[in-house]
Amino acid sequence: MILLRHGQSEFNLHFSVDLRDPGIVDPRLTPLGHEQVANVAASLAGAGVTRIIVSPYTRALQTATTLARALGVAVFVNPGVRERYAFTCDIGSPRTELELAWPELDFSTVDEVWWPPVEEPFQSLLDRAALFRAEMAALPDWSGTLVVSHWGFILAMTGERIGNAEWRRCDPTAPARRVL
Repeated sequence: MILLRHGQSEFNLHFSVDLRDPGIVDPRLTPLGHEQVANVAASLAGAGVTRIIVSPYTRALQTATTLARALGVAVFVNPGVRERYAFTCDIGSPRTELELAWPELDFSTVDEVWWPPVEEPFQSLLDRAALFRAEMAALPDWSGTLVVSHWGFILAMTGERIGNAEWRRCDPTAPARRVL
């Protein structure tokens, strides 16, 4: 499968200046983020993507729906691939708001408030990643899956820290790399 970090968000833009939380709840993609996603769509055109699994954060949904249109594949929302809740940007939008913004997507697997109420322990993120890895490994067609997710989740899955709109292949049947 392919793990893709969403394009640059408003949070990423401001946080990169001084590493301070700018207080942006569920940020959207920046113009650069949209440009990055268009470039990713071109680079994944021949990658054999057959479906997209996406986190319910707005930045990830914007990334995934753009890619789905370009690649001609369906999008499945999965709160298990969300970011670790540690910053203001990790407060999401309620399911009812997401349903209004993306009426073409099925949010039936998403609770109204689907992010944790307090900072999520790192071990919880590792546990979610391990569960997702096992679920994907059980699917015979996991190799055609593109997962649009976040820095922390991808770190937990691969042991790698990647930038916005970067992607990595991940074999869920292989042993997980240790995260230091």
